[in-house]
Amino acid sequence: MAFVSNFYSSSSTTTLKSDKHLTRTTRSLSTSTISSISRFFHKDSISFFPIRLNNIKPNQSVAKEVSSELSKIGSGVHLEKKGLEKDSEVLWQRYVDWLYQHKDLGLYIDVSRVGFTEEFCEEMEPRFQKAFKAMEDLEKGAIANPDEGRMVGHYWLRDPLRAPNSSLRLKIESTNESICKFADDVISGKISSPAGRFTQILSVGIGGSALGPQFVAEALAPDNPPLKIRFIDNTDPAGIDHQIAQLGPELATTLVIVISKSGGTPETRNGLLEVQKAFREAGLNFSKQGVAITQENSLLDNTARIERWVARFPMFDWVGGRTSEMSAVGLLPAALQGINIREMLAGAKLMDEANRSTVKNNPAALLALCWYWASDGVGSKDMVVLPYKDSLLLFSRYLQQLVMESLGKEFDLDGNRVNQGLSVYGNKGSTDQHAYIQQLRDGVHNFFVTFIEVLRDRPPGHDWELEPGVTCGDYLFGMLQGTRSALYSNDRESITVTVQEVTPRSVGALIALYERAVGIYASIVNINAYHQPGVEAGKKAAGEVLALQKRVLSVLNAASCKDPVEPLTLEEVADRCHSPEQIEMIYKIIAHMAANDRAIIAEGSCGSPRSIKVFLGECIVEDMYD
Repeated sequence: MAFVSNFYSSSSTTTLKSDKHLTRTTRSLSTSTISSISRFFHKDSISFFPIRLNNIKPNQSVAKEVSSELSKIGSGVHLEKKGLEKDSEVLWQRYVDWLYQHKDLGLYIDVSRVGFTEEFCEEMEPRFQKAFKAMEDLEKGAIANPDEGRMVGHYWLRDPLRAPNSSLRLKIESTNESICKFADDVISGKISSPAGRFTQILSVGIGGSALGPQFVAEALAPDNPPLKIRFIDNTDPAGIDHQIAQLGPELATTLVIVISKSGGTPETRNGLLEVQKAFREAGLNFSKQGVAITQENSLLDNTARIERWVARFPMFDWVGGRTSEMSAVGLLPAALQGINIREMLAGAKLMDEANRSTVKNNPAALLALCWYWASDGVGSKDMVVLPYKDSLLLFSRYLQQLVMESLGKEFDLDGNRVNQGLSVYGNKGSTDQHAYIQQLRDGVHNFFVTFIEVLRDRPPGHDWELEPGVTCGDYLFGMLQGTRSALYSNDRESITVTVQEVTPRSVGALIALYERAVGIYASIVNINAYHQPGVEAGKKAAGEVLALQKRVLSVLNAASCKDPVEPLTLEEVADRCHSPEQIEMIYKIIAHMAANDRAIIAEGSCGSPRSIKVFLGECIVEDMYD
């Protein structure tokens, strides 16, 4: 691999150098930021070599806070970057040297178009050894989520023998057996609705309880599945109404799967209540068609048990939502659609085994290595995911949650503010060729690409030539390879993940690949991949908005019960709510209620907030808003 050390050529720009032989290209530092950094360090610990300031604009943005940047500078990782190698012979040799192949899975990973150097790999080796030890401890049952004091055990789901004790192993195995038996009984008609054989699935869940099942359904469901699936994955009333309306009379033969780990997720609870209302209005008994997937003894579990729903399946405390696809969350909906879940588990297990190897022979480690190099270890570039297969359309959405919720962290494990993360977006090829590839090729260089390639176009014997020597799939292949080449010619780096075909085994392997890559990357940048304090902060803030809305309704109700009715200005509402500092939010609450005929604007308009006077359309004598 000697050639790799010279993979970059030409001159560098702004460079910082420490006494540990650290060099790091910093591409968007303002003059003031450089000054701040120089003041932060003692002169003996870091020195500044000549910096070319003529290319730095006064208002140029800094990718990360100075504190975040400084926390990485002492890491001893060499990240000096120059122009990408373009010599075809060198690139071919690099491709051959670094191509990863998993023969049993029919999976390949090409990292040759990412410009990491041999020196960089050597300097990263201690971090990877630490990450591998952390993953090993995690699989043995260590507390990998220190904030919540929980084990992280999604790897046990596809290999129960690795569970740290026999009790967990038996729970996993019995759950999987129960899922298979239940699905078989539903498909065969042994378990049915009062109106007959089940024909539809309505899955109610959000986040990891929806994104994984949606991706797998899109990727693997047969053209005519035994049960077709729909999702309620939000608390949008119109979206819920649409899904229920689409079922029509088949609501009577719809199996409703409600997925919530805690049993108290507001969006899922709202979806459940809306569906139950639809059942009542249709004269149906929801309990005869409801299935719960939740943690044992949760509110949802107890409700399902008391009301005698059709079935209940466990969500384990040690499995997070975004890594729950191989649990009942993903396996039950898949099995009901006729998808071979044992093959999904087998593919994931094989991938996990491959990911316990050394860096060069470890596909997840190769991805983590490339992510670190491409994003400077601080998320300075986005990850664009381009699957060139319609059935993998939702893979980028699935990875958005898996990657961004896992890696988007304000603090590292030592309490330093680092604002880590990788932004993920994507659609599908070659649709993207007619959408945003133009910007990727010629626009702002703030990304790296992951191509997902599928070699098999159609089942054997079904392909045909549109013109001599060229099939429809050949065009798709040409678009992928052409886009990869066009991007690289303009110094845009890319990874290519290739599978032979889209099968339960290859999809299980892809899920496991990225789950492990996220865990390894989190370890090498020293963050906790298994909690989500930002999500909890958002939920708390939403709760505060709803609490304020109840106070607003109480104030408006009191004014509406007067004779005559007393329309109130925004200032008066805020004052009577004892929340003058929340007047903007109160305005937004009133505007939303007025748009939904729950409040009446007596004077003015919402376009001129200070002009409005508002009251409720009716007086509720018993104040239900207290």
